[in-house]
Amino acid sequence: MDQPVSSAHKLPIVLGVESSCDETGVALVTLDPDTGAPRLLGQALHTQVAMHAAYGGVVPELASRDHIRRVVPLLRQALAEASISLAEVDAIAYTAGPGLAGALLVGSAFAEALAFALEKPVLPVHHLEGHLLSPLLASTPPEFPFVALLVSGGHTQLMRVTKVGEYELLGETLDDAAGEAFDKTAKLLGLGYPGGPALSKLAETAEPGLVAEIKLPRPMLHSGDLEFSFAGLKTAVLTKVKAAQAEGVLNEAMRAALAAAVEQAIIDVLVAKSVQALKQTGLSRLVVAGGVGANRHLRETLVTACKRRKAEVYFPELDLCTDNGAMIALAGLLRLVGGATPKTAGGFSVKPRWPLIDA
Repeated sequence: MDQPVSSAHKLPIVLGVESSCDETGVALVTLDPDTGAPRLLGQALHTQVAMHAAYGGVVPELASRDHIRRVVPLLRQALAEASISLAEVDAIAYTAGPGLAGALLVGSAFAEALAFALEKPVLPVHHLEGHLLSPLLASTPPEFPFVALLVSGGHTQLMRVTKVGEYELLGETLDDAAGEAFDKTAKLLGLGYPGGPALSKLAETAEPGLVAEIKLPRPMLHSGDLEFSFAGLKTAVLTKVKAAQAEGVLNEAMRAALAAAVEQAIIDVLVAKSVQALKQTGLSRLVVAGGVGANRHLRETLVTACKRRKAEVYFPELDLCTDNGAMIALAGLLRLVGGATPKTAGGFSVKPRWPLIDA
């Protein structure tokens, strides 16, 4: 980061483009003229869930092609909602990684080409940084520093966030992430794609007494560190499912109970490690971001646990939990006003694997 944004651009407008996996998102973010807080001007989002459902998961080639079809109409929609023109945009941010290589290339090529045509600078953004900062767009945003629990797709991490661009990894998953454990368990139970939301919905119908009879491990709950591991939980569920099938008791009630037991096991670990991270860092603010952060049971449990510690917990708005352009525009905006030097448009590269601490 070099020099802050010039006085001529105190209220820059940043266009964000997200295409890392199976959502195409475009959004425009600026600063509130009165408070200086980030403000969402307009956004448009298309999810590919219906398209991938027939295959039981994301098909990378189909995802890339769909991004190509959607990005221009979504741009027009976001501009219309914001009531601004492309000429008023000061910079264009896009997801450079991590994610599916082909999908990332669509967004980066579009953003770089658009910026080149408009003679605007570009800001390559880390996908997880977008998630991490997304609660700053909430009606009650957190202040720095804070602990962040990132639970997005294949990522489960705890970070200490001192300021924009200054992140310390406290712990992460050693194998399956929480989101993967949800999805894989859902598949074992015969649920559709995406598995996580379907599993949580089924869990709400479970009989408490039946759930209590199901004993599942809480991997690394008492490891003494902030690492995670959920692969063993999936294996334990597979064993339970096979046993129930052999006994002829894998009915709807049992499937709901298994779903609830798995959800509770994952939440127990996430909450315990998050509280431990607050203790270890001495901080009193926890930010939860990523798709799993939309889980109602997780939110309620974290709120209760943080109240006991007299700590505050912050969540992004529900529509900003999944992948979206707003969080990418926000990350680009905060980097810009913080003094980052955007690159000149022309030429691009993506980073399908990109550690957040290197962003």
